[in-house]
Formats: sequence, structure tokens, C-alpha cells
Amino acid sequence: MTSVAHDNIQHSHPHTLKHRHMQPLTSLHSALIPPPQTEHHYFYFSITDDRFHRSLSSHVAIRRQYCNPMTMKVTYYKKPVFIHQGHMQWLWDVDGRRYLDLFAGVATVSVGHCHPKVTAAAEHQLKRLWHTTSIYVYPPLHEYCEKLASYFPDPLKVIYLTNSGSEANDLAMLMARLHTGNFDILTFRGSYHGGSPQTMGLTSNAAYKYPIANGLGCTNTMCPDVFRGPWGGSHCRDSPVQTIRDCGCAQGTQTHRSRGSTHSRCHCMANEQYIGQLKETFATSVPSRIAAFFGEPIQGVGGAVQYPKNYLKEAYKLVRERGGVCIADEVQTGFGRTGTHFWGFQGHDVIPDMVTMAKGIGNGFPMGAVVTTPEIAASFAKGVHFNTFGGNPVACAIASSVLDTIKEDGAQQISLDVGTYLMTELAKFRDKYEIIGDVRGKGLQIGVEMVKDKVSRDPLPAEAMGEIFEDVKDMGVLIGKGGVYGQTFRIKPPMCITREDADFFLAVFNKSIKNYMDRR
Repeated sequence: MTSVAHDNIQHSHPHTLKHRHMQPLTSLHSALIPPPQTEHHYFYFSITDDRFHRSLSSHVAIRRQYCNPMTMKVTYYKKPVFIHQGHMQWLWDVDGRRYLDLFAGVATVSVGHCHPKVTAAAEHQLKRLWHTTSIYVYPPLHEYCEKLASYFPDPLKVIYLTNSGSEANDLAMLMARLHTGNFDILTFRGSYHGGSPQTMGLTSNAAYKYPIANGLGCTNTMCPDVFRGPWGGSHCRDSPVQTIRDCGCAQGTQTHRSRGSTHSRCHCMANEQYIGQLKETFATSVPSRIAAFFGEPIQGVGGAVQYPKNYLKEAYKLVRERGGVCIADEVQTGFGRTGTHFWGFQGHDVIPDMVTMAKGIGNGFPMGAVVTTPEIAASFAKGVHFNTFGGNPVACAIASSVLDTIKEDGAQQISLDVGTYLMTELAKFRDKYEIIGDVRGKGLQIGVEMVKDKVSRDPLPAEAMGEIFEDVKDMGVLIGKGGVYGQTFRIKPPMCITREDADFFLAVFNKSIKNYMDRR
């Protein structure tokens, strides 16, 4: 399919922008639009419950009065989206307005909202057994753990199931300390590994910190960000799109081809400098023996930040020399989202000692996991840890169906194909607009970093980000925001979107940027 003419949208107002399967947005509030017809007729849009006839303002009032204030603090948009129903890549509000969901409930809906196969698996298990715990033996737990283990290389074959990513990372911290006998743990600046009292120490973003003692023994080191950091160039990262920074490295003549990417063999000056910063952290900020290093293969909340290609391989070696274990946080990069590989760590040519995951594991059903080696798992058995809901039969049935659906629907290949197309087209916008500083990512893990100008690379102010963000929503697309300064748009849709969906978003995003530039 050829690219849409992003600069030639025929309309006089953004609300009239059309998608092939959408009515003009001016009419969406007056028309109920059913989801695509499937064999499961219950997917048809229907509002029969009186509670949905309350006004948005009344629901917001209830939200303010009865929900914890944090619920309002994290609510997106000046005029919040009042979601009622979802199907695959689409969401509907209570007025019947349809949105293309390119944030997937914060990179959580992996194969599509209410995917018929996953829904059927949930219904089947709900009719048989809702809940029991690991004090008993039951098939869904064992069948799922065996299936999930088959997606990992040796020796990553032992699994403990949890309810969330924060919980998984909490346990990984405990296991690492028990196994190594050491205490200190390293993470990157700008990282996000959860919001529990322990994982708050791993997370390195002031917005998620509280003025209390937390994360004792956690140290942050410089993030090897080749766009915003002090060093970077035009060949550093494993992405279809490189930075626009000049590269001072001498390129080699040989090329190395890996699945989905081709790059030259070269000595990367940026990588050398960032490894030097890690060595400086070892020399100044932690004991000679450490417990662990946590790293997201691509930073999620941090704004889809990518590192130099060989950074993690060299970092893992340095960590292991100091007695530590290496932990890959795959909460946002796992399950085929990066396109080239099923797990993000595989794109770095490393094998971690532990892998944590959540979000896409259950397509939105609460679930997480820690996968590790038999030796590290044995250390965890020094005491007793019990989890009431971890490995719940319904969660296991759903997660098992998600693995099957990823394979049957070709979701990983969709991530690679549509994601690469999206980034390539977004890079054209970067070249066109001064306020788009960087486009990066792999598969459907994409970040668009907004700046005041390309020379300073200073973050675009929050007010400007909000204007564009709101405009994109008003034209029928939901995306996310991230980055230390809230300066990066995050595009992480369900892995079922089409190139046509991508073209619709590209037209919307281009129009929203033009609207902002015109107002400015």
C-alpha cells in the first residue's frame, strides 16, 4: 500500500477528518457505530445500563469524590475520554464515538481488545474453575508455565507467576539479593520498573518518587540515550530510524545482517563513552560486589529510549564480573512487540539471568511473571513466599490463549511490518517539522520526541505537548506520553493494527502538528 498524502487532507476542520471505516468525526457523537461483525454477536455496541446515561460531568464528579485523588491526577486529557467498549484496535465512548487505540491501555492490550479467541478462553475457564491457589495442583498453572518456558533459551526455564509488573520486579530484587548475597542494584536514569515501595527505588523519574525512604540499595547510572544524552550518532541504535546527530565514528566496510535489520560493523564512540560512565558508577557509587542490574531492552515510560547496539552486552559482562545478576524488564517490550524478536533482550544478543514481564502477558488481564534459572529459583526457596492470586486458573487460561493468538494471528510480524512503516513515515515528519526531534523504536514500541528546536534539543513545553495530544484525541486517535520531561509521544498499539490504521494516524498526527505550528 502506498503512503497516504499526509499533506493533502481535504477538510476545513480537524473534526471532519475521515478514516475508511469511520464516519466524519462531526457525526460520531450522534451515531452509534458497532464494532466489526464477528461470529460473536455480543461485540455489538449496546448501552442498556442506566449508569451509562449519566453525564460525563457526573462521572467525573464521582471520580473526584469517591476515587483516590491519584485517579484524577493520572487522568488523561482536559476533557477525559469516557470509554464504554472495545474491540481489537478500537475503543468506543458512551456516545458511540470511535477511537483508534494506539496506546493499548499503556502497552498492555497485546492482541486486541476483547479478542474473540482470548475471550472464549476466559469464558471456558470461568465456567470450570474461577479460583484456586498453588497450594493445590491444577492443570492451567502447569500447562501455562510449560508453554511460556518454551519461549525462552536455556537456562531460563523456571517461572513464578504474579499479578503485576511491579510485583514481578519486587520479587526479582529479592531473588537477586538472596542468590548473590549482595545488596546493591543498578538501573538507568529515566527507567520505570514499578511503583511499589521497593521498585520505586529502581524507578528513576522524579514524577514517580515520594519524599519517603524507598528502594534502599538502588543506584541509578547514566542512561545511554543516543538522542538526548551527551553522546550519540547516526548509526548507534537497532532501529529503522536513526538520530539526526552527526556520527564521528569510522564506519567499517563489512555489514552484519540480523533478523529485520542491517548495520555496519564499527567502533561506536558513543557506546564506549556510556560504558565508561557505567564503569565510573562502579568505581564511585556501589560496593565492589553487587546484586543485580535492571534494564528495559527499550525504555517504556522513559519514552522508547534505545541504547547503542552493544551496550547491554558489555554492561552484562561488567555486572557479572562484580557478582551481580542481569535482569531484563520485558513488561513493555515482550511478547513480540519489538517485531524482530519475541523478547526485547534477544535484539541485544544477550541472555539475562532473570526476565520479568506483565502487561501484554494477559492482554489486559492482571498478570505478571518472573522467569529465571533453576539455581536462582532455588535461592528463593530459602523462605516461604505465598501469592493468593498469582497463577490463578483464569489468568493462566487467558495468558495461554494470548501466546497461541500471537502465533496464529502473526502479531509479531504485524509489529515488525506496520511498526517499521510507521517509523519510516514519522521520520519524514521529523525532517519536515522543527519541533519533532527524534523518531525511534522497534516494531510497535515507538517514541516521537518533541523539542523546542533541533539544535538545543530542549523538551517541548508541557502546554504545547498537551495541545497536540488533545488535538490527536479529538480527531479520533489515542496515544500516550512519556519521557523524563513528558516530551515524548508513545505509540504502542495492540499488535493487530493495519497499515491503513497507520495511515489514518499519520494523517491525524500531521494535521495536529500543523494546527499547533499555525497557532504558534
